Amino acid sequence: MARTLAELSFEVNRQIGLLIHRSGQVEQVLVGDFKGILIPQLGTVRSSGGRLKGLRLVHTHLAGEPISDEDLMDLLFLRLDLLSVLQVGSDGLPDRLESAHLLPGGGELPWDYLEPVHPAQQKDSFHDFIMELEGEFGRKALKARVDEGRDRALLISVSTESQVRAEDSLAELTELARSDEIEVLGTVLQRRRQVNPRLIMGRGKLADIMIQALQKDANLLIFNQELNPSQIRSITDFTEMRVIDRTQLILDIFAHRALSREGKLQVEMAQLKYMLPRLSSRDDALSRLSGGIGARGPGETKLEIDRRRINDRLARLTRELKEVGRERYRRRSKRRKKELPVLSLVGYTNAGKSTLLNTLTNSAIVAEDKLFATLDPTSRRLRFPQEMEVLITDTVGFIRHLPAELLQAFKATLEELEEADLLVHVIDLSNPGFREQVRVVEELLRDLDLSGIPCLKVYNKVDRLGADAEFLLAGARRDGVIISALDAQTFGPFLERAEQLMGKILR
Repeated sequence: MARTLAELSFEVNRQIGLLIHRSGQVEQVLVGDFKGILIPQLGTVRSSGGRLKGLRLVHTHLAGEPISDEDLMDLLFLRLDLLSVLQVGSDGLPDRLESAHLLPGGGELPWDYLEPVHPAQQKDSFHDFIMELEGEFGRKALKARVDEGRDRALLISVSTESQVRAEDSLAELTELARSDEIEVLGTVLQRRRQVNPRLIMGRGKLADIMIQALQKDANLLIFNQELNPSQIRSITDFTEMRVIDRTQLILDIFAHRALSREGKLQVEMAQLKYMLPRLSSRDDALSRLSGGIGARGPGETKLEIDRRRINDRLARLTRELKEVGRERYRRRSKRRKKELPVLSLVGYTNAGKSTLLNTLTNSAIVAEDKLFATLDPTSRRLRFPQEMEVLITDTVGFIRHLPAELLQAFKATLEELEEADLLVHVIDLSNPGFREQVRVVEELLRDLDLSGIPCLKVYNKVDRLGADAEFLLAGARRDGVIISALDAQTFGPFLERAEQLMGKILR
């Protein structure tokens, strides 16, 4: 076979490749040009659970060049059993055979080379070698499945923003992953003038990420940008790894944290709305055929059934949320009859709203140093020093690039804010990007038509300030009041200012 392959390649002056099944059957013959060959999509060949593809590639090189980077990328991305380059001599006869294979565990590079050998002098059994190699991959995959309850992810951001804003956004993605109990193995930030419409980034950079994922035993790639369905499919096909985006991560956090019936309904609705346009469209050619008695034809495809079920479920969730909304309206009506003014805490996620509510009212609401620790709105009574009693409400935190599906689904929860007489905008002064966070919250309040409600800015976490504390405190005092939500001794100016504002509003 090597002799025939070399002679043909020499005669046509093109590289020729063979994709060979483990059984020895030649699956495909590939004809390229002098410099390389192009491997077609191998989607029908198995590759899962840490297994190799079950195919090896042997192709010719005509200029004596060694195994190339492109060859190694094919080996890596296609998870080939083996990649071999047959050198063709100046007489058109086969020369040495150079081979490379993947490695199952965390070396500096995810591949290794075999000793070059003339095809006629091969002595080792390929079958024994590949069975032993795949056994190692299988043991590694089994070990990973034992720990599959905790994902191990690489976080990736491809940004057209400035370096500072891109780094802040990636740091926030890291915190989101931590909030979802994901082990972050590394981050990758690439700034580009224009995002690749298919793979987000270039093939070379994605190849580097794939190598890093293999070295660190990652099982998940999380992108900071929202990916469209074709991008997710392209990246998944390219890397053969699970791929999610920022929106899916936030939805997963919400799914874990929602406790109330309303919160769970809203999360499910947001997930379904996100999923609906991302159902595979590959069955479109087999869409429902109508006409004739009983609508002759194959009937509905699985894709259409999935879509119909999702739409039916969305309609049911909408009805249930309307009922929950009516119950919430009745509760607000009772509250209005008692004529209790409402003070609502708003702000960026993890700004300290729940901690402030706990300290103010001696409550024990869950308050963690995590993003989106609070999802369900909570209300408590609060008595000001001058004997004024108000209802203080904690709400879900905002975040930049909040998914449209999520904002729409949580509008019922945020309707609580429409009843507020005063908004208390809690700001994490210790966060280097607090100005950007303030801008995000104010924009979202405008989007929700809440910018007309009086707002008091409360700068929190002054106990965590560093060297530039005096400069930050001076600016914060001009714009609002400063507190530490953990220390009730710092609440004096805040309570005094809030009481003054509430008094003016109620008059």
